[in-house]
Amino acid sequence: MSNPTQQPPRLLRAAVAGSAVVLIAAGGLFYYASKVASEKRKATAGSEITVTIHPKQCEPNALTVPAGKTTFRIVNASDRAVEWEILDGVLVVEERENITPGLSQVINANLEPGEYAITCGLLSNPRGTLKVTATAESEARAKARPEMTAFIGPLSEYRVYLSIQGSSLIQGVDALTKAIDAGDLAAARAAYAPARAAYQRIAPAAQRFAELNNAIDARADYYEKREQDPSFTGFHRLEYGLFQQSSVEGLAAVTHRLQADVTTLKTQLLATPIPPDQLVSIVSRNLRTLADNRFNGEEERYSHLDLNGFAANLEGAGKVIDLMHPLLEKRAASLVTQLDSNRQAFKAQLDALREGDGYRAYDKVGDDQRKALASAAKALADSLDGIDQALGLSAL
Repeated sequence: MSNPTQQPPRLLRAAVAGSAVVLIAAGGLFYYASKVASEKRKATAGSEITVTIHPKQCEPNALTVPAGKTTFRIVNASDRAVEWEILDGVLVVEERENITPGLSQVINANLEPGEYAITCGLLSNPRGTLKVTATAESEARAKARPEMTAFIGPLSEYRVYLSIQGSSLIQGVDALTKAIDAGDLAAARAAYAPARAAYQRIAPAAQRFAELNNAIDARADYYEKREQDPSFTGFHRLEYGLFQQSSVEGLAAVTHRLQADVTTLKTQLLATPIPPDQLVSIVSRNLRTLADNRFNGEEERYSHLDLNGFAANLEGAGKVIDLMHPLLEKRAASLVTQLDSNRQAFKAQLDALREGDGYRAYDKVGDDQRKALASAAKALADSLDGIDQALGLSAL
């Protein structure tokens, strides 16, 4: 008869042996994955341009690339989250926000010939330069532009939408200013959400204006002294005071400047045409920032009103989708179905998080729900990216 007291050591030895096998297998898989990733990096090394953001500058700070599609890998070697932008004058051409310290993100840019500026981390850092040289292919693309008359209607209607929402933004900031001037913290907190939502509806268009958008919407991370930096203004400075410090002290000057900035923003939105090939891309880019970064709660870190902003972003994206419907129904009916399906899926995710007349505070939203929101935003952005190709705009 076997001795029962001998069984546990045998079971223990079996368990240890099994663990060793699992560890060896995991090690093999890790080695294989590392090798594959290394080979992929080698394969794409020649087609990627690496830009490293240091605390005070970019390296390199001057770039020259041929026109067309270029892949930039932005490496954050500073000690805080940063953004990298390509600017055409005051207008943002491409950007990547909230790049984590020690990590990198990729920007795939389709650039026309010309001279551009690049931002390098902190807003106070000197800008770099990017020269894009013409190629035979870019010249051929310029000659192959599709007829623009079909886009006059959608662009005009979107301009009307920007005017209406711009007026709502001004009214919302006026109400916020009135409450802060009166020293009424509760009223100011209540006025913050609708004013912020009005901005988020037009954020894709507003974010084209680099300096103005920084004054209105930049987070504290992008300033050297963060929340204590004198240059930190706009919505997030008000949010910090109202919700983190629970005070209106010192906010009067901030909100009066915001009044002036949003008034200027509306003027700029109406005075600066949006090219047909940028109408959809600015909306898609806005949703991708949500999917890649803003879903983590960093955007409204003091008020936790992120869901209000996401819903406003969706409303703005929905307006562009509706404007594109008549054109797409003639050329890409299946894409219309996909767009509407993805829009409804994103809305359903948001609706599940409704509480009363608004949305749940974002610090009460679990990781799985946040990831589901990010996934829905990405799916909608992916389908939006198909519009330009369907309408012949991707060659511009």
